[in-house]
Amino acid sequence: MLPHLSQPPPALGPEEGSREKPQDVREGLGWATPVANAAPFVGGALYIEGMTQTPLQDSASNSATTASARPPVAKKVPTERTHHGDTFVDNYEWLREKDSPEVVEHLKAENAYQEAVTAHQEPLREAIFQEIKGRTQETDLSVPNRKDDWWYFSRSVEGKEYGIQCRVKASSTGDPVADWTPPAVEAGVEIPGEEVLLDGNIEAEGKPFFSIGGSAVTVDGNLYAYAVDNSGDERFTLHIKDLRTGEPLPDVIENIFYGISFSPDGSRIFYTVVDDSWRPYQVKSHVLGTPVTDDEVIYQEDDAAMWLGFELSADRRYLVLGIGCSEYSETRLLRFDDPTAALTTVISRNERVLYEAEPFLLAGPDGEKSERILLTHNRGAINSMVSLADPAQLSKPLAEQHWDTVVEHSDDVRVNGAGVTSTHLIVSVRKDTIERVQVLGLEGLGTSGQQAPVEPAFDEELYTAGVGGSDFEAPVIRLGYTSYFTPSRVYDFVLPTPEKPAGELLLRKESPVLGGYSADDYVATREWADAADGTRIPLSVLRHKAVKQDSTAAGLVYGYGSYELSMDPGFGIARLSLLDRGVVFVIAHIRGGGELGRHWYEDGKKLAKHNTFTDFIAATDWLADSGWVDPSRIAALGGSAGGLLMGAVANLAPEKYAAVVAQVPFVDPLTSILDPDLPLSALEWEEWGNPITDPQVYAYMKSYSPYENVQEVAYPKIAAVTSFNDTRVLYVEPAKWVQELRNKTTGDQPVVMKIEMEGGHGGASGRYVQWRERAWDYAFIADSLGARELLPGAGLK
Repeated sequence: MLPHLSQPPPALGPEEGSREKPQDVREGLGWATPVANAAPFVGGALYIEGMTQTPLQDSASNSATTASARPPVAKKVPTERTHHGDTFVDNYEWLREKDSPEVVEHLKAENAYQEAVTAHQEPLREAIFQEIKGRTQETDLSVPNRKDDWWYFSRSVEGKEYGIQCRVKASSTGDPVADWTPPAVEAGVEIPGEEVLLDGNIEAEGKPFFSIGGSAVTVDGNLYAYAVDNSGDERFTLHIKDLRTGEPLPDVIENIFYGISFSPDGSRIFYTVVDDSWRPYQVKSHVLGTPVTDDEVIYQEDDAAMWLGFELSADRRYLVLGIGCSEYSETRLLRFDDPTAALTTVISRNERVLYEAEPFLLAGPDGEKSERILLTHNRGAINSMVSLADPAQLSKPLAEQHWDTVVEHSDDVRVNGAGVTSTHLIVSVRKDTIERVQVLGLEGLGTSGQQAPVEPAFDEELYTAGVGGSDFEAPVIRLGYTSYFTPSRVYDFVLPTPEKPAGELLLRKESPVLGGYSADDYVATREWADAADGTRIPLSVLRHKAVKQDSTAAGLVYGYGSYELSMDPGFGIARLSLLDRGVVFVIAHIRGGGELGRHWYEDGKKLAKHNTFTDFIAATDWLADSGWVDPSRIAALGGSAGGLLMGAVANLAPEKYAAVVAQVPFVDPLTSILDPDLPLSALEWEEWGNPITDPQVYAYMKSYSPYENVQEVAYPKIAAVTSFNDTRVLYVEPAKWVQELRNKTTGDQPVVMKIEMEGGHGGASGRYVQWRERAWDYAFIADSLGARELLPGAGLK
């Protein structure tokens, strides 16, 4: 289980510019990452040397368009919200009425206004789109990933929006490494025996939206299940296909959540259901061929502040339920080999331990295997550690239990998760902001004879390496690797043996980048900003090598800073279009994220949330003083919870930014979290605090809520980008925010809202549509900074 299953995916997860939704990877079929531009995208930056216009000057045609366009003015309907003796009058709460024709017309008017204001940016948008397209190998495929007796992979085809999921039979020669060497699959070339499991282009025909929320195959390879969302609200319909006949089964289940798994014998399928507030609260079991109304509730979680998820144990002997929040958790296990077995609890949530548990069979010195529980936990270990427990110990009071230490606690190393194969332990750790993978043999685990960990070695300073899935019996684990300027790579790491104690790293693929791309054209460095309280904030600074340190460039600062999520190094094709326009781009690894361990997260949440905002401003000040940029040519970018960050810094320091782009922004957090009936509100209490019961939390949140703190100052250009069907950050938050910004700003810069009427939290579906969305955001930034043209010699070649 890498990383913690018991920690819920954030309701407001970082979009890093792409607004992509989280994907389910628990079955490990290797289909979660899009083939084209597979690595995570992280922001971008813009600049052109010798630009004659100042950054805040628009062209004459732009000025005329802006002057003639009138922003829509929503009527004011005062609504009072009273808590802890404080009354807030909200004039725009009526915009929450999603089914109101008046609301829909208002949102369409917002789109019409932004289209008029940004019409002059269309050539730049088209140029960026063509650059993304020109660098992407559109007909491509993923590296086949073996699961049981089949190799699974995804193809993409030029001109088609969606991937095509395929498989081919694996062979068994008796040579383990050879049998786990992926077949040679060529882009655009069908191989003998290849089967198409799902063609997303066919599935999406006639649909306004298309997204897959999970897939699974039975152990025997006969049945394929997949969950489809056709509206963007992340409520999926489960379908099951008989791969022997190609025909669908009559079993169709509506309104399920991410993640599906078959039982080992293939007779049942497990899925998750959300409640009215979009919280996963039930795990259910459907027996194939029976009415859906007869589906069994395996477990129901009634605590509104707890998230529920599940997966199969690595050896498929257990169903593992993860229940938790960001501060403590509970794991429950259900054996598959005993039809009468009931759920058993590993450690009760009452102990307030944040942990995950992996049951497996461990061979002792005599070769006999016995049941053990692998625990990744924070018991007496703020940065977590890994221990091994005999299940008999778990029946004792926690203080009396004895666990054997496998990975010790360290103040400098954050343990993110651990899992097992049949022969090795796999541990994910973070050290010096960088995610790393370590493996060690199971022999002697937790004893004085435990083997030393082996870490695959890479030659870059700033990179990301993570486990991309493995089969329990495989002699290899699949690794994903990327850096800011290294396109995503797929490796197989041959697990250490006595003959090869260091293991072996085998490169399977590096994603191609077309258009004459060369990593040597770009530079990435680690810098540090000083926060007001003296804390040093790590920064990743990216630029084109042609940019001179003469204080004339433009800059872009990207940040997130919530849920202990780290903004790790990752390659992005779209970002190149911005760097080629010469802007210095800073990724601010601010508190509230997870880059420097658990303390880094805790120092940026709840009653310490202001640190997130002031850290971002400190990063901006570093950039302004660095000698790289003109301080008047800096923009800010952030999405979701990072959109709250954008709203907060716009209020705190509007003069520091020429433009702000807030994607699906959480800018009315107090209203949302005060209403437990709204999507995911109760789940947010562990991140932000509970303003319903705690007046101190209420006052603190009110002090930074972007919507409630809009001032009469000159705001920079602001773009709020959202989706009508977003279930995580409702469209009403940016809709209200832009109205209040226009009411209060004393400046003349436009405030626009771009709303995708058929998208969700991840924006629209389809890769070409998503590329155009990316191009819109970047063109807005580039235009605002006066960075419209490519640097000499940069761009597609």
